[in-house]
Amino acid sequence: MKLVVVSAGLSVPSSTRLLGDRLAAAAVRETEADVEVVELRDLAVEIAHNLTNGFPGRKLAAAIGTVTSADGLIVVTPVFSASYSGLFKSFFDVIDKDALTGMPVLIAATGGTARHSLVLEHALRPLFSHLRAVVVPTGVYAASEDWGAEGLDGRIERAAGELAGLMAGLSAGRTVKDDLAVVPFEEQLAALRPAG
Repeated sequence: MKLVVVSAGLSVPSSTRLLGDRLAAAAVRETEADVEVVELRDLAVEIAHNLTNGFPGRKLAAAIGTVTSADGLIVVTPVFSASYSGLFKSFFDVIDKDALTGMPVLIAATGGTARHSLVLEHALRPLFSHLRAVVVPTGVYAASEDWGAEGLDGRIERAAGELAGLMAGLSAGRTVKDDLAVVPFEEQLAALRPAG
């Protein structure tokens, strides 16, 4: 299996890339996968050219191919103006709208303050739901004060486990019981109606 990390971090070193690497390492502990990283910082000019002329450059075309052929994605962006970065959004704008349909995706973000943690729910989750990806239930946000603090490791492990489960074709965190039966809705409705 192939797990791809898409990092929109701009600095070197980048806390965004660090979070992506930690999530990938945790996912690989749960399921066997080869990890590839796409650094959007290195593709910024080609992304801009693709937006204006409609044609991806060589590096961008390779990155798009890497992302669309993955078995699972970890996407990580820094927070700018209470949302994902423009570079992050522009990259996903140049990918075909159907290319991520059904793909397991773990969403994550970094920021200077915990006040922006809702970016996962108000920006990232809707974006990947629109692209018809399967977004894992647990997203990971890391503010500056989270690094080295209690709680971040647990969120990383939980989210990575959910992604690994989806990549392996399992319903993450659920077990199917032998006595579970599917009852058609008509039968359930008939059982509720009064006799007579």
